[in-house]
Amino acid sequence: MSLIVVITFLVLAFLGMPLAFALGVSALGGLWLSGFDLMVLPPRIMNAVNSFPLMSIPLFMVAGELMLKGGIMERLVDLANAFIGRVRGGLAQVAIISGAGLASVSGAAVADASALSSTLVPSLRKQYGLGFSTGIVAAAANLGPIIPPSGAMIVYAFMAGSSVSVGGMFMSGVVPGVILFLSFMFLCWFISWKRDYPLAGDPISLSAILRELRRSFLVFLMPVVVIGGIVAGAFTPTEGAAIGVCYALLLGFFVTRKLRLADLPEVLLTAAKTSALVGAMIAFASTVTFLFTIDLLPMHLAGMMEGITESPFLFLCLIALMLLVVGMFLESNAAYIMLVPLFHPIALNYGIDPLHFGFLFVLNLVIGMLTPPVGVVLFVVCGITGVKMGELVRESWPFIAAMYGVLLLCMLFPSVVTWLPERLGY
Repeated sequence: MSLIVVITFLVLAFLGMPLAFALGVSALGGLWLSGFDLMVLPPRIMNAVNSFPLMSIPLFMVAGELMLKGGIMERLVDLANAFIGRVRGGLAQVAIISGAGLASVSGAAVADASALSSTLVPSLRKQYGLGFSTGIVAAAANLGPIIPPSGAMIVYAFMAGSSVSVGGMFMSGVVPGVILFLSFMFLCWFISWKRDYPLAGDPISLSAILRELRRSFLVFLMPVVVIGGIVAGAFTPTEGAAIGVCYALLLGFFVTRKLRLADLPEVLLTAAKTSALVGAMIAFASTVTFLFTIDLLPMHLAGMMEGITESPFLFLCLIALMLLVVGMFLESNAAYIMLVPLFHPIALNYGIDPLHFGFLFVLNLVIGMLTPPVGVVLFVVCGITGVKMGELVRESWPFIAAMYGVLLLCMLFPSVVTWLPERLGY
């Protein structure tokens, strides 16, 4: 039965049916073939989405959209320029810093890719050409799901259940996120030096740094308040997301003064579309997971994995290879929703720290967002900038290689991921 459900889903997905509906049709088919009353589907769907923690996803999306509409990009770019100064590849490094700053308030690669492409590529292409400029922007956008707050980590924590907390997942991404950020910065300098791109930017000035820090202080106070409050236990992730929305409204209306009442319908509609898609996938996936459980698929998978290897590291390598393929063809939210309930319990059987496995799972699928043929970040950047897909992929490979290097580092040395969460009590 499980095989029929999976084949039905894959066929419908490749035929172009939206993934949420492909899951729903597969679930209906599985229930019918199993002889279940189809009336078990509505209450199961309702129970799957009737969740207070799940509300944090649309709220964080609204907060990120409000910050983008509120003119945050201009302040991030000005601050990054003040810190970088006049160095080779300086404008490219400004883009990476802006991407990291944007990640700390949005948590979504697609939103970051849209904002960075529309605001930075026109300036970048004058220095580096369109190909390298879009490669930089795509890489910077991919920091979004790794640096907290991360929408991907919220979905993972929800699908993994009580063994993983949202706050713990957020903290697991801090140290690897910093390493990845520094790797991207080095790559921008090295490629610019190798290609002999001209120096750009103004010399570093302490007065300019202090001025931009004053202008941007309230912007960067948002992730400190929201993430700090979640980690400290002052409020739940959902409450923190609601606080983020209120903070973004105040910031956009009264500090940057770039947010308008006319922007709110578009912000809400964008967040509603994405949230509805994620919610529909979670709803229908709950029925598919139910069918998998009845078919004892998790137990069969666990037995098969343990039959292949007893080594936790080799198990992680197998999962990484599987997710490499999955990330090339399947949208990341669908992958979290379908695969986390299957493989998270197996990882616990191997004695792997749940936060360690969770972060590796997320990072694998985040890399997939930058990998053809279904790398969603690639399509967003191509759609906005007009760059050819082949050229963008060619210029993105050094950054993809850096992400795989960080993935391998985290697999070999789990403390890179778990050190900070353990120090904070997760």
